[in-house]
Amino acid sequence: MLKFLQRIAFVLALTTLGVAPALLGATSAFAAAANAAKSANSAGSHVYKLYVDGLACPFCAYGVEKQVSGLAGVKNVDINIDSGLVAVTMAPGASLDKATAKQAVSDAGFSLRKFEGAKGK
Repeated sequence: MLKFLQRIAFVLALTTLGVAPALLGATSAFAAAANAAKSANSAGSHVYKLYVDGLACPFCAYGVEKQVSGLAGVKNVDINIDSGLVAVTMAPGASLDKATAKQAVSDAGFSLRKFEGAKGK
């Protein structure tokens, strides 16, 4: 319970600073995947799943989010800190390859453990 309360206080502090809006919606791996699937409902959008080692806090997730969202064609990024899942929704017609994802995660200071391409891609 204490860990949960600490996380809430931390996220509230980040929100006050305007840092963590994309982190608030993903509280479980299922929720992150569901949010990404909702974002992908636009025709032509594709969701990629990146599994990242070392995510321990909202600041870690923010660093990954900043690097990944800066890639060309990224429409949305949902992150689950506990599972290390980063769900990346690409704009219609855009795609993400493993090498690009790995470099973005590496630039944020983390390791890409697994890359799942978009279904149908």
